[in-house]
Amino acid sequence: MKTLFAVLALAALGFAALPANAASTHHARHHRHHTAYRHHAPAAAGHAYAYQPQIACTVAGCNPVPRGCHPEMGYTPDGTPTGFDVAVCGNTTYYGYRR
Repeated sequence: MKTLFAVLALAALGFAALPANAASTHHARHHRHHTAYRHHAPAAAGHAYAYQPQIACTVAGCNPVPRGCHPEMGYTPDGTPTGFDVAVCGNTTYYGYRR
């Protein structure tokens, strides 16, 4: 009976130590894997990112600003700020007026 208790106690200690060892090994591999990529060229030089349009919150709701345009503060025709954005593309203004 004492032998069975000793074997079970050793097995329990062995299993208790196993997850800690496995977790540290996983962390080391994970850390090594991700830090290896930091030494490459900057992201702008080697990777292309998907276009993410700016958002202009206009009187018509929040809408993506078309390519080649930028959001600016909107005004009423008499020059009072509206608190909304307008999309400006060259000399063309969408969703309101600008100064």
